[in-house]
Amino acid sequence: MSDGPDRIGPDHGPKRSVGEQCRRFVRAFTTKDGLVGQYDYAFLFRPNLPFMKKSRRAAPFFGLHDKMPVLLGLLLGFQHALAMLAGVITPPIILSNAANLGPDVSRYLVSTSLIVCGLLSSIQITRFHIYGTPYYIGTGLISVVGTSFATIPVATGALSQMYETGFCPSDADGNRLPCPDGYGAILGTAAICALVEVLMAFTSPRLLRRIFPPLVTGPTVMLIGVKLIQSGFQNWAGGNGDCKAMPAEGLFRLCPNINAPHALPWGSAEFIGLGFSVFITIILCERFGSPIMKSTAVVIGLLVGCIIAAATGYFDRSSIDSSPAVSFIWVKTFKLSLYGPIVLPLLAVYVVLAMECIGDVTATCDVSRLDVSGDLFDSRIQGGVLADGLNGILAALCTITPMSTFAQNNGVIALTRCANRKAGYACCFWLVVMGIFAKFAAALVAIPNAVLGGMTTFLFSAVAVSGIRIISTMPFTRRNRFILTAGFTLGFGATMVPK
Repeated sequence: MSDGPDRIGPDHGPKRSVGEQCRRFVRAFTTKDGLVGQYDYAFLFRPNLPFMKKSRRAAPFFGLHDKMPVLLGLLLGFQHALAMLAGVITPPIILSNAANLGPDVSRYLVSTSLIVCGLLSSIQITRFHIYGTPYYIGTGLISVVGTSFATIPVATGALSQMYETGFCPSDADGNRLPCPDGYGAILGTAAICALVEVLMAFTSPRLLRRIFPPLVTGPTVMLIGVKLIQSGFQNWAGGNGDCKAMPAEGLFRLCPNINAPHALPWGSAEFIGLGFSVFITIILCERFGSPIMKSTAVVIGLLVGCIIAAATGYFDRSSIDSSPAVSFIWVKTFKLSLYGPIVLPLLAVYVVLAMECIGDVTATCDVSRLDVSGDLFDSRIQGGVLADGLNGILAALCTITPMSTFAQNNGVIALTRCANRKAGYACCFWLVVMGIFAKFAAALVAIPNAVLGGMTTFLFSAVAVSGIRIISTMPFTRRNRFILTAGFTLGFGATMVPK
């Protein structure tokens, strides 16, 4: 299948009347060309095995406004949804465990995270013009949003402090009890702090880059990843709850607790092996997998780990059986409040999210074969940062922690050669569907900690690598090396010895 020229594509779609749009919609669902088209679907599933003959024909590139078959749009949208699935479900699982909210609330948060990510991604993809102003909301590209990892260190640290100060309750033996008010305080504070990113959206992207250069944002992102890896490795060894202290007796002398199926001491070889099965599967998919396997390697690794865990008796399906069939936003709510000690850390998080958004939108324009300079590009940056800030407010009102623009979907665009927004809308559709069916979220919450740890450690390492990539964009002069050294002295010290 021949490929078109490697061109910079049009930024604007052709204007069509309402009648013509309706006719195109009907043809898309009633004709073979509209439903299936002439695409080589085998390209997505062809593995990269040694000694296997490689295809000399490249798949066609689908630009922002090109005509694309419905089936292909749904398939590529599903690929985008799977690529971001692990990143979307990880923060609510970690934070619900940190607040000891229980399996019911954890299932709700996972379902709601999927739904909210689908709905808020559609805002970024659509791009709305603010009437009477030169400003926009959204990028108009496949800029999908997911629950941010950058919030996790701040939120988990805040919850630990809340338990120590009595803001969150504990029983007579010192065991931590559920703290929905603590989670609500994080949501309320995050909603207020999101206003700083909204204000940043009305500042020139060039000025923002000068105020917050890679020398500032790169180490910050890297240290966030390093801090998160600690949580991932603790889960890999059996859990990051009370059982990691390895008490001699009591409920948590085994992980995750003595009532769990196949409970073992923290750090047992069986737990390490379960996590390693996920890790090695991800590596094999990336090395030998087809395009669709490469972009969903983390999910495939998670699936393989779950199959092994189920076969060896680590799964507890009682929470799946007791879960309702469907769920939606606001099935459970939390009392919103302002928690002063995390205001400054969350403001710093939103600054980092804004700079990440600028980098991600630039990368999306690049892989979508659109201009990465000029007024229209700056407008996309402005719309993306503004949507990111507004999404932080809306997410908190929908009981979910702040959102960020996901970078891994740029890899899906480059791999599948599809930058068409129809694939982005299909991704939003699949995310909402997965969130509504609560049994799916219940199955994700029931995943053993060791399996989850093998997956999250890989994801969190990717966050640290993103920080290294940002740092690598600047010249390593003596001045820059000195500033990095000074920053890492305190950053690594506080990360490795937090108390």
